[in-house]
Amino acid sequence: MPLPPLSKPKGRILNLLRNTKALIALGITLSLLMLCNALQMLSALFLPLSRVFVRKMNRWIGGFWWGLSDIMAEAWGIDVQIAGDALPYQENVMVTANHQAMTDINTLFRLARRQGRIGDLKWFVKDVIKYVPGIGWGMIFLDCIFLKRDWKKDKDRLYKQLSRFEAEQIPIWTLSFVEGTRIRPHKHQASIEYARSIGVEPLKHLLLPRTKGFCLTTDALRSHLDAVYDATIAYIDGVPNLWQWCRGDVPKVALFVRRYPVSDLPTDDAELAEWLKARWREKDELLDHFYTHGTWPEIG
Repeated sequence: MPLPPLSKPKGRILNLLRNTKALIALGITLSLLMLCNALQMLSALFLPLSRVFVRKMNRWIGGFWWGLSDIMAEAWGIDVQIAGDALPYQENVMVTANHQAMTDINTLFRLARRQGRIGDLKWFVKDVIKYVPGIGWGMIFLDCIFLKRDWKKDKDRLYKQLSRFEAEQIPIWTLSFVEGTRIRPHKHQASIEYARSIGVEPLKHLLLPRTKGFCLTTDALRSHLDAVYDATIAYIDGVPNLWQWCRGDVPKVALFVRRYPVSDLPTDDAELAEWLKARWREKDELLDHFYTHGTWPEIG
């Protein structure tokens, strides 16, 4: 079953101090976000001269703001403990991850920053986000991928944008939450019922993955990617919301990462879809072990 929400700590003084920390963090990051948006808009003036320069400038801007957000989380005492496979430095990758809360994104900032790729993040996000000042506007300049959640409308546009990454040799760390939504008890129950209806063993801690977008992305980027990283996020005492993250209520997050070279992945879409489903079943077993024993299992 999905983890319950993280509970609020007791103590008026403690909560006052943590609320103050959150206000400080949000005040700094949101102010700088507006400045970053202004710099991004100015960068568009250089497009007629050099798209490469504009892209590098925006990579630095995105890396600065995302990196600062993670540095502040680290300063607030949030320890993201990363385990699993050894990861080569500076690879072009697609990261798949289970999705429980907005703070999953903050958790993955730590992994991207450790690998020196935080400025190269490319998110799959709802199309409406691009109209939001700050984060949404910034994502436009960072070549993020906006989806309308309608496969017929998204398919051609998605393939065209992904192909551009390869054609222009754009460095990428593409992140995809392949469950398609954050897990909630009613969504988990619906996933269980659907699994049973098609004769598949339900997952205990996850939603069944959606394979179409993953297969299209892998096919479009196959010669541009080095690997797929499968990230499993486990919270300790409950799933935090973004305010709790800003308060520093989350002392530790466990992150387990498996690396799969793209050259080892199936080329047939049906086989690739089954490959992803197998990874999600392994991920479910990983989470089951972690929630039972408090540690990740030994994996060779």
